[in-house]
Amino acid sequence: MLEDLLLVVHVLAAIVFVGGSAVATSLFPRYAPLAAAVPPDAPSDQGERSPAVATAMHRITRGYAVAALAVPVAGLVLAAVQGRTGEIWIILSMVLTAGAAGLLVTQIVPRQRAALDTPGPAAPLRRLSMLAGLYNLIWAVVVIMMIVRPGSEA
Repeated sequence: MLEDLLLVVHVLAAIVFVGGSAVATSLFPRYAPLAAAVPPDAPSDQGERSPAVATAMHRITRGYAVAALAVPVAGLVLAAVQGRTGEIWIILSMVLTAGAAGLLVTQIVPRQRAALDTPGPAAPLRRLSMLAGLYNLIWAVVVIMMIVRPGSEA
């Protein structure tokens, strides 16, 4: 019963909060404002720019990232209850989760804030888009590891 509850919390929190932050980080660069000095023929679509949407994506990124802490907490408790904390797929998943969190906290959120505070050219937004893709790729690898469970004892 406890294992089932922990698994449900772990999976639902991952879907809602990690998924939400993944989508928000991906959408932010599309809507972030550009500097007024950027020429209209610059290689970006000015028509999609919306500071209000970008601000909402930034808030979702931050808020859902905090709520997503439930994912590793529930996962670690579940692994402990099942006696699997020493399995390689759990350890690698936690390392990747820490990497994704570090990327979000040290790179993505500050760059989003900077883009909102001081709109500039499109190049920093392209880098931010690349970082969002890396963040999402890390989570995809974690999901694959949760399904395949390499090195699992059961």
